[in-house]
Amino acid sequence: MSEGSATLEEPSDGSRTQTVEVINPDGAGAILLVCEHASNAIPAEFGDLGIGAATKASHAAWDPGALAVARHLSEMFDAPLVAQTVSRLVYDCNRPPDAGDAIPARSEIHEIPGNTGLSAAARADRVERFYRPFERTLAQAVARHRATHANPVLLTIHSFTPIYAGERRSVEIGILHDSDRRLADAILDAADGSLDIRRNEPYGPADGVMHTLAAHAVPHGMANAMIEIRNDLIATPEDVGDIAERLTAWVSRAHASLTADAPKGSAL
Repeated sequence: MSEGSATLEEPSDGSRTQTVEVINPDGAGAILLVCEHASNAIPAEFGDLGIGAATKASHAAWDPGALAVARHLSEMFDAPLVAQTVSRLVYDCNRPPDAGDAIPARSEIHEIPGNTGLSAAARADRVERFYRPFERTLAQAVARHRATHANPVLLTIHSFTPIYAGERRSVEIGILHDSDRRLADAILDAADGSLDIRRNEPYGPADGVMHTLAAHAVPHGMANAMIEIRNDLIATPEDVGDIAERLTAWVSRAHASLTADAPKGSAL
C-alpha cells in the first residue's frame, strides 16, 4: 500500500485554504473512494459563518465519522481517497453550482447567517475556490483510475443523523444509487442482514444527493454507489472499525461478483 497524501490543488501564494486532499494517492486497488463531507473546517475569513459551536459540530456542517470510515476503507482496499477539507456549509461539493443548497442559508433547523443574501459574485467566488478544485482533483483521480484498472469502481462515503426534522430514523445503512444500480444491487445482495440496510434511504435521487456519482462515474460507465451510515453507529473508534470491517466484506463480495460477470477489459 502507498502511504501518505497529496494535495493537487494548492494556492500558489499560500494565502488560500486547501480545499481538497487525496489520501493514499498511489493506492493500487480497483476502488476509488470519495468523502465530500469529511470536514467541518471553516476558513477564518468567513467568521464561522455566524453559527455557534454546536451547529459547527453537528451534521449540518459535515458528516461525523464518515472520513474515519473512509480512511479505514482506503487502507483495507488500498484505495485512493479524495476528501473535501472544508465544511459543506462553505460549499457542498456533492452539489453542482446551480443547486440552491450548494451554499445553504438554512440546514434543517440551523440558520446559516454567513450564507444569507450572498451576491452572485460571492457565490461565484465560492464555486471557483472550493468546488472547482475538488471537481478537477476528482476528475484527475477518476482518469488515473480508469487508465490503470480494467474494472474501476467509485464509492462515496457519507453519514446521516439519527433524528431529522424531529423524526427518528430506523434505517442504519443506506446504499444509494442513481441511474446505474449495479454496485448497489451487488452490495445489498452481499450484506449479511446484521444491520437495517436499505436502498436509497434516507436519501435518494429526488433529494439531489447524486451529483458526484452522476458527474464523475455514470458518464464513464464506472460501477458506483453512495454509502450512508447512521452516525450513532460510528461514534467511537471501535464503532468505526466495526462498521468499516462489515463494509469491507460486503463491498469485496459485491465487487467480486461484478468482476466475475463483466466482460474482460470492460468498465463495470
